[in-house]
Formats: sequence, structure tokens, C-alpha cells
Amino acid sequence: LKSQDQLISGQPLMINSNGWHTGARSEPSPNCSDRPNGAKVSLLVIHNISLPPDQFDSNYVCDFFLNSLDVSIDPYFKKISNLHVSPHLLIGRKGELIQFVGLNDSAWHAGKSFFEGDENCNDFSIGIELIGADNTPYTDKQYQTLVSVTRDVMTCYPLVTRNRIVGHSDIAPERKTDPGPSFDWKRYLSALNV
Repeated sequence: LKSQDQLISGQPLMINSNGWHTGARSEPSPNCSDRPNGAKVSLLVIHNISLPPDQFDSNYVCDFFLNSLDVSIDPYFKKISNLHVSPHLLIGRKGELIQFVGLNDSAWHAGKSFFEGDENCNDFSIGIELIGADNTPYTDKQYQTLVSVTRDVMTCYPLVTRNRIVGHSDIAPERKTDPGPSFDWKRYLSALNV
């Protein structure tokens, strides 16, 4: 990881040496662990989430990632009350960026997963959640934030290349469908200019 003090094209890096994005609101989650010795960040995984399903209130999602979700609010919340998960970053419908886990650590976002023969993608990936659902279009502001953050990640973690940006469905195809058919991969990847 390059130091935040270094400049890229005259601009300071947005990710500091501890792996925290300086443009994000920090909400540290306990749902994380150290990366295994020798594990290097080399994969970016795009997810979606909505709680309750198909409702886009980011407060419930944040509470879920912080293990503080009030399960009495909705019957669905009881079904997920035993889960302890968190992405590194969450992008809300208005493009707001919230960080739960430092990028140098493993966030618990991928579950049972594999990519190019390597299992347990949490060990070597960064997970970004978008507030949304498989069949609901994402917002322009979400794409703008996602593109910006992806560029920051690729600058600080050069093993993350265009070919190593995937959806959750790509690394857990029997379990997951996100970010779903509503995610415009062409728009996103074209905007990266890489």
C-alpha cells in the first residue's frame, strides 16, 4: 500500500496507510479479521444489499454491519439476526460513502467463495456494497462514487486490475446473484478508463 502522503498526478491519495478512505464516513465494524500472512489484496467484489429486501434505507444496513440491528422492526431482520457480516465500503443511493473495515484487513463480505482456483475470497479481496437490489437500477451518484473509489483502490492496490473486478455472483455463483442484472457493468468499467 502506498502512503497517503505520496502524490499521484499531484493529488494526495484518498486511502491512508491504514487502509481507510479519507472521503468516507467511518463506522468501524467488529466483523473483520487480519488478512492471512502473505495475502495481498488482488480482487474487488461488488455486492448489493437492501434491508428489508427492496427497501433502500441505509440506516438498517449500517446497523446490520455493526451488529446493532433491531430485529423487532421487521420479520425479515429475525432471519438474519445470527449473521455477522460486513463489507469494507458501502455506497448509498445518494452516493454517500461509508467505511466499515480498513482495506488492509479482511471484511466478512464474500462468504464461501472462490476466484481462479483460490478459495475464501475474503482473504485477498475488497468488498463494496451498493444499497440496491438485483432488478432495480442503481443511481447515477452510486456509479460516480463507485468509479471514484475503484480508481482509488486500483491506485493503492495495483494487483486489483480490470480483470479482477467481479460481482458477488461471480465468486459464489451457487449462492448469490448480486449485483444483479440491473448493474451496468459496461457503464462502470468504461468509466474507469483502465
